[in-house]
Amino acid sequence: MHLLDGRLRSYAWGSRTALAKLCGRPVPSAHPEAELWFGAHPADPAYLERDGAAVSMLDVLAADPTGELGAEVVAKFGARLPFLLKLLAAEEPLSLQAHPSSSQAREGFARENRLGVAIDSSVRNYRDDSAKPELVVALEPFDALAGFRDPSVTVELLESLDVPELKKYVGLLAGQPDSDGLRALFTTWITLPQAALTTLLPAVLDGCVRYATKAQGRGRFSAEVRTSLELAEAYPGDAGVLAALLLNRITLQPGEGLYLDAGNLHAYLRGTAVEIMANSDNVLRGGLTPKHVDVPELLRVLDFHPAAMPVLKAEHRAEDDLAVYSTPAPEFALARTDLTAELPGSVVPTGGPKVLVSVQGSVELDCGGEVLALAQGAAAWISASDPDVTVRASSATAQVFCAAVGRLE
Repeated sequence: MHLLDGRLRSYAWGSRTALAKLCGRPVPSAHPEAELWFGAHPADPAYLERDGAAVSMLDVLAADPTGELGAEVVAKFGARLPFLLKLLAAEEPLSLQAHPSSSQAREGFARENRLGVAIDSSVRNYRDDSAKPELVVALEPFDALAGFRDPSVTVELLESLDVPELKKYVGLLAGQPDSDGLRALFTTWITLPQAALTTLLPAVLDGCVRYATKAQGRGRFSAEVRTSLELAEAYPGDAGVLAALLLNRITLQPGEGLYLDAGNLHAYLRGTAVEIMANSDNVLRGGLTPKHVDVPELLRVLDFHPAAMPVLKAEHRAEDDLAVYSTPAPEFALARTDLTAELPGSVVPTGGPKVLVSVQGSVELDCGGEVLALAQGAAAWISASDPDVTVRASSATAQVFCAAVGRLE
């Protein structure tokens, strides 16, 4: 068991207050802080504090993969940590994006290698050959767009804007209210020639303004309309603003999660959260970003089947007082424990590697008699060789997230 020094990532969409405040640093920060990585991603591995020295997690795993990860994890995933745990703070919207399946990632990675696209190239889509399922759990109200909405509801939304220029597009979706209709409309909008986009988008935004003015925040589609106007302000003239009208808009409350599998089109909008994902960097973007956009490749991997995105609730386990977020992802598992100073603590079971991060209050970790203090915003690495860890609050209340491989058993 060792303290884990995470890597801070600064992106334009990040916050100057959220992560700094969570980690007890001066507010505001000098730059927007978007993500704090706790893992062994080659692009920015965390560091262990070991024998007074900082050691890269990549070196730690390379030196003793079986001892750190366990034989079962090494046999299934190789000598690498298969998940990446993050704290995420979004002040501005992230890009409209999706991630490939395992087979799509293998094919795309091999294809770009054959074409000679450098791994660190800004136009590279596939930086590895892995899928990237992900789970986000809100620490505060967290807004997102995710998955294609029921086409019949989208038809109602578009009709409510009362925009003549939308009539033929509404007819397209109303005449084919299924995944094929969504594919046709999304493809049409995301590939609109600039001249057509310059005509359509302002008309749609005018319709959004009229709806917002009339509804005064109480309309059925007030949140969707407000989001479209905010996206247009952040990314003027971007076809992704139109595409966003086809997606479910979700607000997660603290403790609620959202699981995103391969092919799910999404964009995080605003909020602070814990995020865990497969240890991959494969992102296919379609808009709402200054970064590389590859619409044809995005279309190739998207899942257009409409569905309401279910909010994921943690399942409480009385035997160890963990609240577990169940997903089908084999690469990761995530659990939460809510503590008070009066309680005896929660036991994190042994077996496989784990990362523990305190997001509220301070705690003590007891691992076979060895005690490690964890301040708010700090994290610890628990190797596969370590015994069970008992987590106790050293402040009045505390909340800790535990990341593991596969299932927490």
